[in-house]
Amino acid sequence: MGSRSKIKLAYIAGFLDGDGSLMLQLKKRSDSKRAIRFMTTICFYQDTRHAKTLYWIKEVLGIGYISNRNDGMTELRINGYKQIREILKSLLLYIRFKKLQAHALLQACEILSNTKFSKLTKKQLAKLVDLILVIQGENYVTKKKKTKSELRKILGLTP
Repeated sequence: MGSRSKIKLAYIAGFLDGDGSLMLQLKKRSDSKRAIRFMTTICFYQDTRHAKTLYWIKEVLGIGYISNRNDGMTELRINGYKQIREILKSLLLYIRFKKLQAHALLQACEILSNTKFSKLTKKQLAKLVDLILVIQGENYVTKKKKTKSELRKILGLTP
């Protein structure tokens, strides 16, 4: 990888450290037998007046969608286990403040990329619950998040 590419990745990692978030969530789902799914997300935020940076990040990474929020903010959102895994692998060396979250999300992406939801073992599901808690424990939380016991119950991991 050339030095220009490394500089771009370092800049994006720094932006993620300051104005981004890493998320691993359980989401309701209506289109399958299981009423839930795991969702992995990297999100970058910027004041709408300065949204050009987000378009540049999207171009460099080659993925994501940009939306303007009603509060004057614009966000670049990237979803998908395999995509997130590859992005995190390329940024991890440069991430400083969200390294714990990045490692946890990368572990989750490895599990979810290699195993269909219906084939996840109880051990893998329990590990994913632990990873959700690591990530949300490091995030700035504006809403109440589910507890370990609530997540385990949703996934059928309670006796």
